[in-house]
Amino acid sequence: MRSVVIVTDAWFPQVNGVVRTLSTTKAELEKEGYQVTVISPDGYRSVPCPTYPEIRLALFASKSVGRRLSGLQPDAVHIATEGPLGLAARRWCRAHRFPFTTSYHTRFPEYVRLRAPIPISWSYAFLRWFHGPAHRMLVATQSMENELLSRGFKNIGRWSRGVDLELFTNDSQHQRSKPPILLYAGRVAPEKNISAFLELDCVGTKRVVGGGPELKALIEKYPEVEFVGYKHGPELALEVRQADCFVFPSRTDTFGLVILEALASGVPVAAYPAPGPLDLIENGHNGWVSEDLNHAINEALKVDRDACRKFAERFSWENCTAQFISQLRPVEAN
Repeated sequence: MRSVVIVTDAWFPQVNGVVRTLSTTKAELEKEGYQVTVISPDGYRSVPCPTYPEIRLALFASKSVGRRLSGLQPDAVHIATEGPLGLAARRWCRAHRFPFTTSYHTRFPEYVRLRAPIPISWSYAFLRWFHGPAHRMLVATQSMENELLSRGFKNIGRWSRGVDLELFTNDSQHQRSKPPILLYAGRVAPEKNISAFLELDCVGTKRVVGGGPELKALIEKYPEVEFVGYKHGPELALEVRQADCFVFPSRTDTFGLVILEALASGVPVAAYPAPGPLDLIENGHNGWVSEDLNHAINEALKVDRDACRKFAERFSWENCTAQFISQLRPVEAN
């Protein structure tokens, strides 16, 4: 098996964990000698997603996706998202009896419910239909797998995540800022639940790295918060490394790559007990999870930074990609 097609509705110029995961996995596969083709909205006529214009939806690419897959004749197909391109690839695979895998990156039903009055049960029914025929539906954590199993999903496989341990490094000489710097980094969007962090009455300087559809409203509502916009590469790594606590208020993520990036930088994490944090954060060792986010922050600030870094060193993109390869279903196995 040497030819892999990844189909995704999330791709550059979007800045998020899904795009980082897929682009890094592509690079790692290519280092291993795989020929990787990404079918994304790039190059297709697309329209902005309602309420989230940064996301482009290629609504009219179905026939083109089918033609491309027929022409490529890949050894394996992975469908990463449940959007228009994912649906088109699923349709082609089903019509041609071509085995495929899928992945679940965001708690889609909860995400949709924040934006539209669609019952969560309807969205989960759609997801069971979408992922049901896949050889494997890949999820990042055990807690996410347990939740999906309880909702009637089957054929679930594991695809964890990695972190760039050379980019995100620990400053062993770090001295806590006074007041401490409390950092959020990621998309600034309703599903990230950032207001739960920003409205806290806590000791510390709140800093937000990133952008998104909620940015303007939050800047106006919380003038005391430092909003520094998007940061990339070494600039992002520096912002994270300088923090004293990384705050992850999301309840809809299935993993949270930024958690690993913070831990690799020696920064303890405070979060709600949701899938992702529950699998990565060990109370008192590398952060704290609690329904009381203020309490989680106060406890996380006591954590040793070197222990955070040591925990993150368990994760590598090489291991993550090997796990991804092991779950693929090549066509000859059909």
